[in-house]
Amino acid sequence: MTATVSTSPAATSSGTRSRTRLAGVVLSVLIGAFLLFDILGKLFQPESVVEGTEKLGFTMTQATVMAIVLALCVIVWAIPRTAVLGAIGLTAYLGGAVSANWNNDAPLVSTTLFAVYFGVALWIAMILRRPQLLEVLGLRAPHRSV
Repeated sequence: MTATVSTSPAATSSGTRSRTRLAGVVLSVLIGAFLLFDILGKLFQPESVVEGTEKLGFTMTQATVMAIVLALCVIVWAIPRTAVLGAIGLTAYLGGAVSANWNNDAPLVSTTLFAVYFGVALWIAMILRRPQLLEVLGLRAPHRSV
């Protein structure tokens, strides 16, 4: 007698969802670590950050305010219930980074658009964590239960 293992669609779907969510969480942690590094740089102001900030035309007082705004956005983004609101705030913050680099004639692909790439990764992480966002964005038909 041979035992067969049958995988039900519900079990497969659940396993895929948990792997997808895990990928989103891992990507979110990496993004959060990068943003934390940015916050700490603006708050503790090592020489390299001071030089870069001044090159972009900002004072260190402005950098401190940016760090506080970024920290608030990251905190809101890290709380599952308010994560979408935090992602919107982070997207706006990254838009400012694009503008500052564009205004400074920084290289387009490697520097100016880095914040765009980062924002796309942030939203991919959000969608991996919350696939229902695809429905909200109109990228997938709403799931209807009968």
